[in-house]
Amino acid sequence: MKIEIKYFVEGLEPLAYVDGKSDWIDLRAAADVSLKKDEFKLIPLGIGMKLPEGYEAHVVPRSSTFKNFGIIQTNHCGIIDESYCGDNDQWFFPAYAMRDTEIKKNDRICQFRIMEHQPAFDFVTVEKLGEVDRGGHGSTGKN
Repeated sequence: MKIEIKYFVEGLEPLAYVDGKSDWIDLRAAADVSLKKDEFKLIPLGIGMKLPEGYEAHVVPRSSTFKNFGIIQTNHCGIIDESYCGDNDQWFFPAYAMRDTEIKKNDRICQFRIMEHQPAFDFVTVEKLGEVDRGGHGSTGKN
C-alpha cells in the first residue's frame, strides 16, 4: 500500500521505520521551538499525508519525549483521519512544557502508526455479563 506524503519544509529527515525495533514511525519537529515552563505550543511536524479511505493515524509521544524535552502531549493521543489531507493540512504536536526547553529541527518528538477504523458494533444492554470479576480497577497489582 502506498501513501502520498507532503513535506512542508526542506531539510526534514524523511519518514522511515526504525529497522527491526518497532512498527511505529518517528515524527520530527519541523522547526526550532523554545518553550517556557507552563507554555503551550503546536509544534509543526512538517508533513501531511493522504491516508487511504478507512484508515487513521494515531500520534503519541515517544517514550523519551518527556525525559529529553520536558513536554507532554496535551490530548495524549492525536487521531488524524483520512479527511485531513488538504494541501495545507500539516500535522502538529500539541505540546505543554513542564520545564523550560529547547527543541531543534529534526528532533524526534513523537511517533505514529496507521490503523484501520474501528468496525461498527451494535451495543446490547444486559443485566449481567456472565463472567468472573477480575477484582476492580488496579487489581493486577504493582509488580
